[in-house]
Amino acid sequence: MSSSSRKPLLICAGVALASVAFGVVSWQATAPGDTPAKPSSASAPEADAGTSELLKLARRESGDKLAVGRADAPVVLIEYSDFKCGYCGKFARDTEPELMKKYVEDGTLRIEWRNFPIFGADSEAAAKAAWAAGQQDRFAAFHAAAYAEGSKEKGFGEARLVELAGQAGVPDLERFKKDMAGEAAAEALRKDQEEGYRIGVSSTPSFLVGGRPIAGAQPLDAFESAIAEAKARAEAPGAAKR
Repeated sequence: MSSSSRKPLLICAGVALASVAFGVVSWQATAPGDTPAKPSSASAPEADAGTSELLKLARRESGDKLAVGRADAPVVLIEYSDFKCGYCGKFARDTEPELMKKYVEDGTLRIEWRNFPIFGADSEAAAKAAWAAGQQDRFAAFHAAAYAEGSKEKGFGEARLVELAGQAGVPDLERFKKDMAGEAAAEALRKDQEEGYRIGVSSTPSFLVGGRPIAGAQPLDAFESAIAEAKARAEAPGAAKR
């Protein structure tokens, strides 16, 4: 069975598993100006337990090539995204730089990206290329180049991906091409996809901010509210330290 034919089944299975394992994941979009939506079907203790489980998805690996910010930052934002997704691009251009400036630079926030391609072969190729750029410490620059205004309209064929790697300053393009086509890139992509499916992600961009879900490229203030709430939880007396 091809990977593309397995995806609908995996998404459904992921939702079911999420319901069993967490019981509280709700990927409803947060309305502008609201705090992240809390699932109405769960009691407060159940919601807290679910958040605790989702917090464990933060990898906090100091050598993670697809992350920025301190490994011990009080808040981790996990982003599931696709390079062909227009709203992912909007978030990358309009909101993410502000979060970097305001929260990553002062040590409050860590951002961990998960490649979650849902728009076919080009999306998967771009995800592998981003991972390959990361092996030479140029993931963030590749991410910015691939999400630049008008970039996705040019497609993500191999020549275009090599061009983007050049724009991102990847020093060894021959290594980049080998890494992009290698099994390690495919395995890294599978790991990210399986994590997303397991918790019920079915659209991009989707986020976990301190273990709480936000769906869609919401306005900056929605993320600011979520980060403030997550920081307060993390710094509360008796909060579990990671």
